[in-house]
Amino acid sequence: MKNRTRIILWYFSCLLLLVSPRAMATGLAADSSLSAEIRNQLQAGAVKQKLYFPKSVARLYAANNFNAVWIKPQRDKGPAWQALLMIDCVLQFGLSHADYHPDELTYTQMHAMLDTPGKVSIPLQARYDILLTDAILNLMNNLHYGKLNPEFPASRIDALTGTKFQADAALLAGMGQKDLLSVIAAAQPADKLYRAMQWRMHMLEGQLQGDCYEIPEAEVRKLAINMERLRWSNTGDSVYIQVNIPSYTLIYRAPDSLYRFKVVVGKPETPTPTLVSAITYMTTAPEWKVPAKIFARELLPKAKKDTAFLENNHLAIYDLKGNFVQPTAANLALVSKTPAIYFARQSAGCDNALGLLVFRFANAYDIYLHDTPEQALFKRKERAFSHGCIRVEQAEKLGSLLLSYDGAKARTGLLHRDITTYTKQNFVLKKPVTIKITYLTCMIKDGELQDFGDPYQLDHSLEMAMYGTDLPLSTSLKK
Repeated sequence: MKNRTRIILWYFSCLLLLVSPRAMATGLAADSSLSAEIRNQLQAGAVKQKLYFPKSVARLYAANNFNAVWIKPQRDKGPAWQALLMIDCVLQFGLSHADYHPDELTYTQMHAMLDTPGKVSIPLQARYDILLTDAILNLMNNLHYGKLNPEFPASRIDALTGTKFQADAALLAGMGQKDLLSVIAAAQPADKLYRAMQWRMHMLEGQLQGDCYEIPEAEVRKLAINMERLRWSNTGDSVYIQVNIPSYTLIYRAPDSLYRFKVVVGKPETPTPTLVSAITYMTTAPEWKVPAKIFARELLPKAKKDTAFLENNHLAIYDLKGNFVQPTAANLALVSKTPAIYFARQSAGCDNALGLLVFRFANAYDIYLHDTPEQALFKRKERAFSHGCIRVEQAEKLGSLLLSYDGAKARTGLLHRDITTYTKQNFVLKKPVTIKITYLTCMIKDGELQDFGDPYQLDHSLEMAMYGTDLPLSTSLKK
């Protein structure tokens, strides 16, 4: 029902852009001639240089026996017209018309090919068909992965390197359906946060524009860049943890519930990275190996000023062979000359920097999600204080929820015991839980935009990249 309602609204918002053909096309180029020309252009034609996804286009036509995808007899709501209609509506998805071959994919040209095909040469028909295929594949990939995804650039998506969603296969499978708009739109994230933003964008760029209201361009751009970011973390999971940096919150979305936790994230000078991974295990009463930069720049200077600092904080220094280094003034001076060949470790305890519970997930940044002894920080409104790791309030509650989801609710008592007795123990999850660390500077709440601010000042650069401008508007919004 929701999909049907959304499609009806798209039709109403874009209907003025569609000029229906006079009748079902007749006298189109012979299928064999057009197919041969499509094959020829894909192998050696100049059109290949214009394609965003040349390998995907080639795969689709090869699977379709090089038959035309769009230039074939159809009525006014046939696939070709739906494809053009969808391209007309890309602003409602925070995308740009310029990315979908607007100069060549015109309604006038489509009318000429379908209504009076004898006036349009077979090479031009083939070129149009290929470009429209590329435009729709580009749109589907932009909707699913994002246009500027740092992990999945177009070349990687086109080569199917590490991808799960394959636009050419999805499009070809959906071509027989009457509602092609739904097939294309299905490439989007199903995430509720994204859907709320997309609906708000539809209202701004569709309904308000159609009713001749002034469009709040700053809000449109703010939505567009955050919809783009949500596409980057589009995993399709129904159960996951999402840490959102600008709102200083962690959401655990369980099968039938949603739980919110406060978090502390990295300072602007030591920012928490965005990433997608999976929590595989938890450790109670963890030891903490101090990161090299913190060891050299912060810990050693404090230790040299006060040799009791290390003992008071349950810290010890070792060389790379694991030999303990006595924290004398002479030894600390020696360590300071070559800190790279030493490291520090903090033992478990109530004042351990990782707190009493740490959640482990693979990542290239060596960051963790963990408890903290500095609980007072959670009372602050803005909580960017860490070196990049994420500190979570009520860590034991989150751990218990993960164990319950893992079918190990009986182990929550053991988790509590090990936390309260400072006993180190690993709790491995049979079902790893996806963790998404996102940078969303806004969300939609009760149908209206909620602005979180931009603690790392990243909106500016992404807006410039998406809109090709050095005069950003999104940063003008205030909380």
